[in-house]
Amino acid sequence: MSGHSKFANIKHKKEKNDAAKGKIFTIIGRELAVAVKEGGPDPANNSRLRDVIAKAKANNMPNDTIDRGIKKAAGDANAVNYESVTYEGYGPNGVAIIVEGLTDNKNRTAANVRNAFTKGGGNVGTTGCVSFMFDKKGQIIVTKEACGTDADDLMMIALDAGAEDFAEEGEGYVILTDPDDFSRVREVLEEQKIPMAEASVTMIPQTWTELKDEDDVKKMNRILDLLDEDDDVQEVYHNWDE
Repeated sequence: MSGHSKFANIKHKKEKNDAAKGKIFTIIGRELAVAVKEGGPDPANNSRLRDVIAKAKANNMPNDTIDRGIKKAAGDANAVNYESVTYEGYGPNGVAIIVEGLTDNKNRTAANVRNAFTKGGGNVGTTGCVSFMFDKKGQIIVTKEACGTDADDLMMIALDAGAEDFAEEGEGYVILTDPDDFSRVREVLEEQKIPMAEASVTMIPQTWTELKDEDDVKKMNRILDLLDEDDDVQEVYHNWDE
């Protein structure tokens, strides 16, 4: 994990999310619904639900809001059924972009995503056109400010739990895991009462693309802003070196 620092991008993303909690809570609410539908409402027997609850808490979602979301998903036979969708494409100067969503109307979501790419001078490609440029990893972010654990001790806790990599980056620590080991590592850190600013399975770029032209920067931000405004969009991954 040497070279490009991901912490600044993560922090920027989180600050943006904090400024739009309504959007984040909508995203997490849908994830809760899908997790309950797939594995039931009891977190003790549903590892995906445990992970979504951890994500909710990392984003400061109130416990009663989480509980209401779980109960609603478990008790409402007429609840909306969300489908997972993924789109891949290119932004300005060949920036690779992956969009993941949960939707009750695939045609609407596809049209909105295509519109976002087009308005930013990009284009949606075929499945697999950019995903090979990313590695799927569990990623846990711990800020130095919130963590009272020594860096070496934190590293040993993470590695002993099954993490693949640990790095100190700027104002925090980045822990990477295999996706299959993510839940176990996150739960060990939780048991050790280590606060996590972010904990999710994500797509990490293998290489990064710079945008030196100011117009390209504006176009890329246009794509990201339009995608961010779409409630069907859960996550956006890209290799733009901001």
